[in-house]
Amino acid sequence: NSLYTDKQVFVRELISNAADALEKARFMSVQDEAFLGDNKDLEIKVEYDGEGKTLSIIDSGIGMTKADLINNLGTVAKSGTTNFLEAIQDGADANLIGQFGVGFYAAFLVADKVTVTSKCNEDPKQHVWESSADASFTVTEDPRGNTLGRGTRVTLHLKEDAHEFLSEDKLKELTKKYSQFMQFPIYVKTKKEVEADVEEDDDDDDEEEDKDDAEVKEEEEEKKEDKQPGKKTVHEWEQVNTQKAIWLRQKEDVQEQEYNEFYKAISKDYLDPLSYTHFNAEGEIEFKSILFLPKKAPFDMMDNYWTKKSEVKLYVRRVLVAEKFEELLPRYLNFVRGVVDSDDLPLNVSREQLQQNKIMKVISKKLVRKTLELLKKLAKDESAEEEEEEGEDKEAAKDEDKKDDEETPWQKFYKEFAKNLKMGCYEDDSNRSKISKLLRFATTKSDGKEISLDQYLDNMKDNQESIYYMAGESKEVLEKSPSLQIFQKKGIEVLTLTDHLDESCIQKLADYEGKKFVSIQKADIKLEETEEEKKRFEKIKDMYKPLTDWWKEKLTDLTEKGALKDSGVKVESVQLSKRLVDSPCVVVTSQFGYSAHQEKIMRAQAFQNKDQLNMMAGRKTLEINPNHPVVHDLLEKIKQDKENSQAVDTATVLFQTAMIESGYDISDPSVLVKKVYAMMSKEVGVDPDAPMKEIEVPEEEEEAEDTADAEDEDDSDDSESDSKKEEL
Repeated sequence: NSLYTDKQVFVRELISNAADALEKARFMSVQDEAFLGDNKDLEIKVEYDGEGKTLSIIDSGIGMTKADLINNLGTVAKSGTTNFLEAIQDGADANLIGQFGVGFYAAFLVADKVTVTSKCNEDPKQHVWESSADASFTVTEDPRGNTLGRGTRVTLHLKEDAHEFLSEDKLKELTKKYSQFMQFPIYVKTKKEVEADVEEDDDDDDEEEDKDDAEVKEEEEEKKEDKQPGKKTVHEWEQVNTQKAIWLRQKEDVQEQEYNEFYKAISKDYLDPLSYTHFNAEGEIEFKSILFLPKKAPFDMMDNYWTKKSEVKLYVRRVLVAEKFEELLPRYLNFVRGVVDSDDLPLNVSREQLQQNKIMKVISKKLVRKTLELLKKLAKDESAEEEEEEGEDKEAAKDEDKKDDEETPWQKFYKEFAKNLKMGCYEDDSNRSKISKLLRFATTKSDGKEISLDQYLDNMKDNQESIYYMAGESKEVLEKSPSLQIFQKKGIEVLTLTDHLDESCIQKLADYEGKKFVSIQKADIKLEETEEEKKRFEKIKDMYKPLTDWWKEKLTDLTEKGALKDSGVKVESVQLSKRLVDSPCVVVTSQFGYSAHQEKIMRAQAFQNKDQLNMMAGRKTLEINPNHPVVHDLLEKIKQDKENSQAVDTATVLFQTAMIESGYDISDPSVLVKKVYAMMSKEVGVDPDAPMKEIEVPEEEEEAEDTADAEDEDDSDDSESDSKKEEL
């Protein structure tokens, strides 16, 4: 029990041992053609006895002599397979190597007694080994004689809590799970009910010819009534490992349909794979593998993302070692399906854990590289298709429009697994540059289509030194953002990030092909300017200095002492803006603070740390548009009177509306609401400070209406009673 974590692995271990015995018998038959004799079928059979509560695994392999039974089964640490391989390499006599290793003792996970019957060509007698896992065993000559011919039969006397393995379906499921790709056929004894055909007697045919037709019909009807078809139970051997290990063949010899069927067998998917890669790895460790990309993402793919294991199955000589292995592929590639099979993978005694993590890292590195190469090929094929479409004549535009509706393989993949790639970009430092070439983003010029970063670089202006991006809830909202105005005016393309993972992914990248990523929603943005534009801006800056200083002072009072002191908003400065064209003002955050979109995401977390959030939110900068009439009017007012209440109200409302338009939340909107109500009151000519008065209701009119309604009801009742009397 200390070696195994799951008791059902006894099936794998015993079948693996049986396969080892068959492999050895096959090896011996190559050296000596007469070795197999009359029993040329190399196979494994699994049967159960429901009444006797036993389970047996029979093979027609090499078998064991009495000495082999004592030496191999009497030593826990003996590994027959390992010794056999070492002996072959050293040129030793393979006949001296035994069949069973520690894996045999997995049988005691489910059995309180194990009986092994074995017959070897070297020993004319058949022997029985028996043990109850009490550190003792017996070996005796089988009184029944030679019943096996050649091979071994392992019979498990199951414990009470292991009777579930007496189920035919359970045995087929486990055998197929662990050994479906084994080269030797594995049969499970199945029980079926069939209709029993009743034989008719043909002795009286001559007599029946002399009878009348009526009598014959009566007798036939009586026979039909008496001889109703019954049912009988028959036993058959059903092969469970019909699926072939196609990864052992050369990829040129495997057809597309075979790949599709193999994928469906290992993944339980009803769709064909989107793409696959079949390769042999050589070097430090050799292994064969086929990796598949599904067409559809599992509905629970991102659930329990941090604890989910890779779905690639690990085999050793076609025997399943791990169905889900955490170290085979990183988390972000947990959608990849496939198999990895190695003949020389070092295992510990239980076949469950690898002795050397270094080797697993080598395998994992190669699998990741092959997967990313497959994705790169898909993306490259898409780019090639787009170039071909661009080179076609304009006359075929209508046909192309129809084709545009059809998604390319890469578009299908990215639609399903984009989040995984973004997580990989965030997590995988060693492969981040490769993954970045696979990412796709919509831009302000892509008409809703997602493009690669390489395409963005191709579209960049000659004097553009940065890759600009902005993040928000939707493309429609972002296109209306005041931060975008100057970029639209100058015709500069901007990445529009609408997925929650986009901005973190971009920030982790930092730069691409030497071009830095710059958020247009943050302060200190730099755009190309002429010397004349720089001089003009400096003059306007001096001109508006009284307003920016005054506004900064008022906002500091508002956020630190006034109505917004509990909002967590801190104002860094008030500056003239170079990014605004139409809007009066915009709020931006510091370079290393959260953007508005990131703040919303962090505030939505169930276990958010408010102190950390306020620290990372960054100090806000209010940028104002000097060309806007409202801002210019504000400048004129504060020049005359810095305590002008209307100017203070206007400045407060502008700041809070700019916060909302820039995507930030206002923790206490009541201040803004009161200001808006007051401004609306003044607009319609109502004093906003006028006291509330209760509206008087004209009671007399209501009473008169009630009296009239009562009289009408009385008249209608009288008319109804008169009509009833007339009828009587």
